[in-house]
Amino acid sequence: MRRSLIAAVLLVTASAAPAAPVDDLHALIDEHWAMTMRDSPFTATFVGEPGYDDRLDDIGLAAADARASANAALLKKLKAIPAAALPAADRANKLILERSLKEAIEANGFGQRMILFTNREGLHQTIAGLADITGFRGKADYANYLTRLEKYPALNDEMIRITEQAVKGGYTQPCEAMVGFEGSITGVIADDPVKSRFYAPFSGPKPADASDAEWAALQARARALITGRLNPAYAKFDRFYREHYAPNCRKSPSVSAQPDGAKYYAFRIRQETTTDLTADQIHAIGLDEVKRIRAEMEAVAGKAGATSREAFIEQLRTDPKYYARTPEELMAAAALMAKTIDGKMPGLFGRLARLPYGVRAIPAETAEGTTTAYYMPGSVDAGRAGFYYVNTSKLDQRPLWELPALTVHEAVPGHHQQIALQQELDLPKFRKYLAGFTAFVEGWGLYSERLGIEMGLYDTPEKEMGRLSYEMWRACRLVVDTGIHAKGWSKAQAVAFMKDNTALTDANIEAEVNRYIAWPGQALAYKLGELRIRALRARAESALGEKFDLRHFHDAVLGQGAVPLDVLEAQIDAWIAAEKARG
Repeated sequence: MRRSLIAAVLLVTASAAPAAPVDDLHALIDEHWAMTMRDSPFTATFVGEPGYDDRLDDIGLAAADARASANAALLKKLKAIPAAALPAADRANKLILERSLKEAIEANGFGQRMILFTNREGLHQTIAGLADITGFRGKADYANYLTRLEKYPALNDEMIRITEQAVKGGYTQPCEAMVGFEGSITGVIADDPVKSRFYAPFSGPKPADASDAEWAALQARARALITGRLNPAYAKFDRFYREHYAPNCRKSPSVSAQPDGAKYYAFRIRQETTTDLTADQIHAIGLDEVKRIRAEMEAVAGKAGATSREAFIEQLRTDPKYYARTPEELMAAAALMAKTIDGKMPGLFGRLARLPYGVRAIPAETAEGTTTAYYMPGSVDAGRAGFYYVNTSKLDQRPLWELPALTVHEAVPGHHQQIALQQELDLPKFRKYLAGFTAFVEGWGLYSERLGIEMGLYDTPEKEMGRLSYEMWRACRLVVDTGIHAKGWSKAQAVAFMKDNTALTDANIEAEVNRYIAWPGQALAYKLGELRIRALRARAESALGEKFDLRHFHDAVLGQGAVPLDVLEAQIDAWIAAEKARG
């Protein structure tokens, strides 16, 4: 949809809307939310919606088709509601729900829907981390958690059946991106059930409403379940993966090598970037950004007294003084950086998220194959804080000079500020919790790295190079992702391009390129989103002059939650007009 049309949809002032269309829209929004909670109990638990904590998602293909049909019926009714008869806020709600439904329907039409895991995640890890998103307030919560775990072997069997069908259809992950994946399965198996991740909720104090006998019975039930049902299920998945899946993994790294792969990649670009850009256009943008950032890196290297950019990067990669010696030292440095940034937040925002966040280490069984850090959203309703997860494996590959850029992205003012604040907004629940448009969310995260300049975080050439390396990393994604999936690049070409242009360590580059191979299109969203937000800020600064207030601009960007980039542009244009009109 063109920007002018978006603007018209969102901004045209209409007379008071008739009650019926508004009521119809709200009823459809409620219907969609109830359907989503019913179809995805994991999501219900994650957002704190009661009544689903003893259930598992139905991952079957028949269930997926049924959801697509229900979405199509909902979309038909939604389209029948005249946008002109709605208030501006509800026009935006209608527009965003329509887009979400269309994408869900389209996604179900691809055979790639049968790919149920990447090199970094899957249902086996979702279940292993279930305790992290469950609110344990009383004995019923512990019982529900165990009931859920008891149902997992059947879900595991269904996952294997669907994956067998995916293998036959040619929908498999590439071999070279999946090296070590079996460790994410076997790493969950604990011979001593008390040391299992599944048992963690039962290692603390008993709930206040449980007697000693009831608590002992729940603990015994957990131990028996881990030993008798969960461990065998994970062992079964491990055997299937090693004996049937790995020998049939895809030889080409490109998703275009799969049936309808090129069409699927084009869909993924639209879905992740919320733009109509082609792979060729994105590749060209990436090359331009790489050239610009490389020049800035050379300037920083000169300021550091290095003979060249390459020499400075080699020093940063190899000098032990830049690396923590123990996981505890790395976690302490990350926590200190997080609290330092917390103290600077009021200078950048008029409204801060109320929900706190913590810092945790990434689970050991996934750490070696995953990225350097990530964020896990919290929920006030679920009684759960947000968490900034830090990778404490391969310490010689986790430089301390990356921590400022890493922390502003994953914690605040990046993901935690944006996502936690979104949950507080006066929005329908589907927009509070489900509208995670990657270009907005990750674009904001990358934009937040640049805010570290204004916070004074990059106070040494090493830290400056760390920020530029991170920005270069995201620019390289535009080149590498499109190179692999649209231009026939090999993994070796992608790794070489990343190594030549970023200061990332070898382990990070390996993990990142594997991620782009196994999760096509997602990595494109970061840089494209950041470029749009920066362009909108420049537009606002130019239009408002002395009236421009950075805190108000940030509040305006985050004030409607995650939205497609064209919708964000219309919203900021409206904000600029309103600021101009103020006395």
